[in-house]
Amino acid sequence: MINLILFGPPGSGKGTQSAKLVDKYALFHISTGDIFRSEISNQTELGLEAKRFMDGGNLVPDSVTINMLAKHVDAAITQGVKGFIFDGFPRTIPQAEALDMMLAERGLEMNAVLALEVSDDELRTRLLARGATSGRADDTNIDTINNRIQVYKNQTEAVAEHYSKQNKVFNIPGIGEIESIYAALCDVIDSKLQKN
Repeated sequence: MINLILFGPPGSGKGTQSAKLVDKYALFHISTGDIFRSEISNQTELGLEAKRFMDGGNLVPDSVTINMLAKHVDAAITQGVKGFIFDGFPRTIPQAEALDMMLAERGLEMNAVLALEVSDDELRTRLLARGATSGRADDTNIDTINNRIQVYKNQTEAVAEHYSKQNKVFNIPGIGEIESIYAALCDVIDSKLQKN
């Protein structure tokens, strides 16, 4: 089983690349953003709580996020998945530590962190363009976008340092053709699969 984190700031292409990697490697895709949006659209208690934080460009509290992910991981394991790709999680060092612990309790480990690198200006351009077509409110307001980028820098970039100490971070340029970025991601995954 191979377990990956697709890492990068909002708008770096994680969702696009995750979909391609899930298809190729038969991984179970866990996107906290997708899970939260589903909860919000169904107006569940968790969804309404998450919406308050997301609308302000802030992170949903760890306790809510981690318990929700554990439930999804356990459900997928019973279905016999070949591995997981975590998209948009972990976003803080406590989340990374909790994820490592959760995987270890199940006899698993994180194999690689694939970090997409994209400039702030490109992120703003992409998010505004996505907001114009997706209907996502958090992609239409430049102040919210700037706050999300800053939250990423202040809180989430440290996660890469956590996994760098384990020699698991692979930096991939996230600007260019979608297929060339995908090929670079596949090269890293294939090298990790050969070792497992």
